[in-house]
Amino acid sequence: MFRKILIANRGEIACRIARTCKRLGIAVAGVHSSADRDALHTVEIGESIGLGGATATESYLRIDAVIAAALRTGSEAIHPGYGFLAENPAFARAVEAAGLVFIGPTPEVIDRLGNKASAKAEARCAGIAVLGGGEEASADAEVVAARARALPLPVLLKPAAGGGGKGMHVVRHPGALADAIATAMREAGSAFGDPALIVEPYVEHGRHVEVQIAGDGRGHVIHLFERECTLQRRYQKLIEEAPAAPLPEGLREQLLADAVRLAQRLNYRGVGTVEFLVARDRHWFLEVNPRLQVEHPVTEEVTGVDVVELMLRIAAGEGLPLRQQDVSLRGHAVEARLCAEDPERDFLPSTGEIVVLRFPAWDVRVETGVRAGSVVTPYYDSMLAKLIVHAADRQAALDRLSLALAATQVLGVTTNGRFLQQLIALAQTRDGSFHTRTVDELLKDGAGAMVAPLRLVAAAAAWWLLDMRAQGAGYGAWSAPDVTGWQMHAGDDPVSAVPGLLLRDRVRLHEVRFGARQPGGEMLVQVGQERLRLALRADGDLWQLNLGDAVEHVAIARRAGRLYVQAGEGAFDFEAIDYLAQAAAAQVTSGELRTPMMGTILKTHAAVGDMVRAGDVVVTMESMKMEMKICAEHEGVLRSLTVAAGQTVERGALVAQVDAAVPTHEGDSQP
Repeated sequence: MFRKILIANRGEIACRIARTCKRLGIAVAGVHSSADRDALHTVEIGESIGLGGATATESYLRIDAVIAAALRTGSEAIHPGYGFLAENPAFARAVEAAGLVFIGPTPEVIDRLGNKASAKAEARCAGIAVLGGGEEASADAEVVAARARALPLPVLLKPAAGGGGKGMHVVRHPGALADAIATAMREAGSAFGDPALIVEPYVEHGRHVEVQIAGDGRGHVIHLFERECTLQRRYQKLIEEAPAAPLPEGLREQLLADAVRLAQRLNYRGVGTVEFLVARDRHWFLEVNPRLQVEHPVTEEVTGVDVVELMLRIAAGEGLPLRQQDVSLRGHAVEARLCAEDPERDFLPSTGEIVVLRFPAWDVRVETGVRAGSVVTPYYDSMLAKLIVHAADRQAALDRLSLALAATQVLGVTTNGRFLQQLIALAQTRDGSFHTRTVDELLKDGAGAMVAPLRLVAAAAAWWLLDMRAQGAGYGAWSAPDVTGWQMHAGDDPVSAVPGLLLRDRVRLHEVRFGARQPGGEMLVQVGQERLRLALRADGDLWQLNLGDAVEHVAIARRAGRLYVQAGEGAFDFEAIDYLAQAAAAQVTSGELRTPMMGTILKTHAAVGDMVRAGDVVVTMESMKMEMKICAEHEGVLRSLTVAAGQTVERGALVAQVDAAVPTHEGDSQP
């Protein structure tokens, strides 16, 4: 076994690999970008070498820097994790050329399987059904367009060099083809360093089922059964489970046999995943991921096999420590990917500092690369953590996962936690009738904003008042415990006649009035026309909310002018506006185009002085490997453009100003 390895990755997967290594007595070293200098994985690993700048291109994708880090730390081998260089055959060759061991398949196998086009050809040779098209990749947009036009619509554009759903686009209309190809190529180049695409027919209502395989490189291959990864949004997996939801009789055996046969054909070394598209009782080969998968924990939970340990032992030359008859299933496991994104705003990535982070204290497996105080940046994937539960059967596992998500508290950034709970509760999820478009169909009319419960609005307001008073005498009227923020009253009414605070959520603007806080801590809080008598008391790092005879614990935090509160219904955030600032806050600066989050400017589409129409794209930016378009809200003239391609911008940065067009009346004279 190895004495020391370098983990060439970041976040939760770097932490997870390090845990198995330390259990086996293997020393570890890590790497980091300039943005990750203080990240959790650098702390947990202990020894970490800087690779360069903040972006993946400047750091985690630098082959020379990664190998230099391995040699500098005295590592014998490199584990690539997933993403970044994990499926790059040039990296695997460079590792071996440096006298190190690549913990994964041979470079030749990565060449043949890591590329989706050649993998389909291998599957066809192995006698496995494949979808038509897609066996040749190209980085020439015209070639890709010609191949797409040769197939019936809809077609699917897929990056040839990587997975994870990045860069995948469905084209349903001929007029959308050129833009989709350009976007897919940019995203593929950014994520995998290779813009080449393949094109294949798109199956509307299929399921995504994959098989975990492991081989010793000498023809001995086993499977660790299958996983269900059907619940996806834009080809990004959201919830995974093992084993799969019920399959037609005999189909599981066909999938397992096909996966093993393909791996045997190639003398596969290491672990990998063979992915299939399933529709009723038919299945087609999709691709092979010749690496560790994000969702490997559910396989570990139901088989009792440490997949990372298996990788290490195979790479160290110990061969397969298991025979097929040694692998059996135990119960059911489900995993949810908790991401920093906003379902109510078309899943816009959310960046910033995590103020509060709390996972369930009971028996839930949590894989994470962040902690309270971590900053979510726009440079990498939005996933914050994976929550994995195991139970005796599928329904019990889904129930446990829903409870685990409800007990998870993240304040400071917006997450998809409540949305994941909604997916788990879907009838299609429960009875296994889902397909890969289920989530997108659910969202076709938008996720819809959930109204914050009145008691949580009041609790957030009361917390704000306490926080303002705690900041000292410099805050004037808020400093005294016996006033409401105003030295005005309306007769005997115990509540201020004038609002002291405005809280703006996704749905409405709440006017909040306060009554004086009583010696026991109780106070009246009026939200709109409703009054609640409540008490809010610190209880460790939570807050105890007393409302009548009801008591509950809530998490409340503040960051950059926003209040975050989370209870059983989920997390809500509010823009907090002192009432005196209402007039200024209510004014909307016409024509200002601002960034929705931190990111990098990819392209500007207009020049100062140009006429633009409502909806025209003015700037395209990228954050967390997703493209976002900033569009003009009305017709007018572009007065200013303050950004350029390649520039990094903060959330809320002004990028352009559009002056409203002045209507021309018939008969107006022209100069």
